Order: sequence, then C-alpha cells, then structure tokens
Amino acid sequence: QVQLVESGGGLVHPGGSLTLSCAASGGIFSIVAMGWYRQAPGKQRELVANVVGDTNTIYADSVKGRFTASRDNAKDTVYLQMSSLAPEDTAVYYCKAIVVVRGYEYQYWGQGTQVTVSS
Repeated sequence: QVQLVESGGGLVHPGGSLTLSCAASGGIFSIVAMGWYRQAPGKQRELVANVVGDTNTIYADSVKGRFTASRDNAKDTVYLQMSSLAPEDTAVYYCKAIVVVRGYEYQYWGQGTQVTVSS
C-alpha cells in the first residue's frame, strides 16, 4: 500500500511564500506522475500542478508564474513552491500520485494540508 504524506501547509500573509512537500512510501513501485490539487470551501477540487515523468510539468493558469512544482526521484517526493500568494489560494492542498505496482497502475491521494492566505 503506497502512502503519501504531505507537509508544509500553514498560515501566510498575502504576497508571502510557502513550500509544500509530499513523500511517497510503502512497497515497491514506480511513479508515473505526482502532483498537487486543491479544494477551497464550496468549490470542486482542481488541478494546481502535475509533474509527469521527470520534468514534464503542467500548471493551472491561475498559478502559472507563481508556483513551481518539482520532483526528487531519489526521495519519491514532490514539492510545490508557492510565491506571491493571494487569499484566493486558500484551500486544502492534496498530493496525488499515479504509480505502477507489479504492472498495475494505481492512483493515491494524500490526506491534505491546509494553506490559508490572510492578513
């Protein structure tokens, strides 16, 4: 069973920065993609950034130029560096991984970490 453990959320002032991390563990697997989604109160969960393979990254238009996602394959970890944060970035941020275990592809979600942008 693959587990995703997120960390790095918290309260930050508008214009501030925050870095989230998500580490995958548990068993033998290979990672196809790892990324970040977020869900604000009363809204649907949406893609923030997704790293496919080693370097192919896609971003939501709302975060382009402000957020950077990256992977450390040696640590099975994905990061989300967030800058110029705004109140509309407030949400629970979830890590998602698509992995291959014994030839089968599975999707896993982290437990979520709260990011609050407020003065």
